Amino acid sequence: MKNFNKFFCLICLAGMPLIASALPSDANQPIRLLADRATYVEKTGVTTYSGNVTIEQGTLKIAADNLTVNLNPSNRSINSVVATGRPATLQQVVSQEKGLAKGQANRIDYNAVTGIVTLTGNAKLTQAGSSFAGNTIRYSLKLGDVEANAGGGQRVELVFPPNTEINQRGVR
Repeated sequence: MKNFNKFFCLICLAGMPLIASALPSDANQPIRLLADRATYVEKTGVTTYSGNVTIEQGTLKIAADNLTVNLNPSNRSINSVVATGRPATLQQVVSQEKGLAKGQANRIDYNAVTGIVTLTGNAKLTQAGSSFAGNTIRYSLKLGDVEANAGGGQRVELVFPPNTEINQRGVR
């Protein structure tokens, strides 16, 4: 029973808010994690979820085929999370001003220490009407910086919405 309680606590811990710059209310919301299978290795601090994995907490939603959470061995806080799928998806309201950020890729890496999300393989990130697409996209949740890289003879694609203020002034 003692090991079950540890395992249960780690499953809950793995669903803790992954994005530090998200709405503050997200951290106070219940966590719902669904998967076909969950395993935890106490020695390494690695928790693995597989089979149609979904996590929801407030505005945060992650969907993946597999999800691996690496915990800090000393305090059991989250070091990093890796989600894989066809595609793996992530979305969250970053702030009221910035709105909903959506990402998808074959692999999504989240570094909890730096606050950087790296989308790899058919990566796409959209927020506030803008989109970035490429082989690899690095997104700093703390700073809002985005870096997109192409690969395999492809090019990076950036799409920005028209500035409606300028367009409306030009019409008058």
